[in-house]
Amino acid sequence: MLAVLAASVGLGAAGWVVGLTAGIVTFVALGRGLQRSGAQTFGAANWVTMTRAGLVGGVAALTADSFSRGVPVAVLCAMSAVALALDAVDGNVARRTGGVTALGARFDMEIDAWLILVLSAFVAESVGAWVLAIGAMRYVIGIANWLLPWLRGTVPPRYWRKVVAAMQGVTLAVAASGILPIAVATAAVAISLLFLVESFGSELLWRWRRQSLTVAVSS
Repeated sequence: MLAVLAASVGLGAAGWVVGLTAGIVTFVALGRGLQRSGAQTFGAANWVTMTRAGLVGGVAALTADSFSRGVPVAVLCAMSAVALALDAVDGNVARRTGGVTALGARFDMEIDAWLILVLSAFVAESVGAWVLAIGAMRYVIGIANWLLPWLRGTVPPRYWRKVVAAMQGVTLAVAASGILPIAVATAAVAISLLFLVESFGSELLWRWRRQSLTVAVSS
């Protein structure tokens, strides 16, 4: 992917560094995940997610270059759009092929989070640094889960969380394209952030109530 970008639209040093780093981290993390899960095959759905990972790596490379030079926004947004569209494909492939696994779900989720972080960094250049809150929130919650045991564990399924997650990617991609006036793009991203806060907030509230109930019962 990086070679294609370098040959077609050009890629600076920052783009190469970020793109290669993203690839190495993905390779190492996925390798450890496969080893821990004991998976015998990679699975068709994971190959779709891997394609998404390559696209996101390209978006990350262009975003890194955008801080020091102009980059082809159309290419960046096209790659983001394909990565977002494929998000609906890997899950269907997993279900149709009987390849639904915890590793595949985690792989898919991490690629989603990485794309949103990268897009928020790109949009922050024009809208403001506060947009980074959208991309960083998933990782802040992850650190909190590691530090606070009561935040761990699964929460009840809620379709709204999937809607909000998809909203972040689509809104950021549209804002990155520049087709909207800056005021409209800013308002759209701000509304998207509010929905994200509500989604994470409701999850944290549920965990807090569960923790309080557990303490009360044990007392």
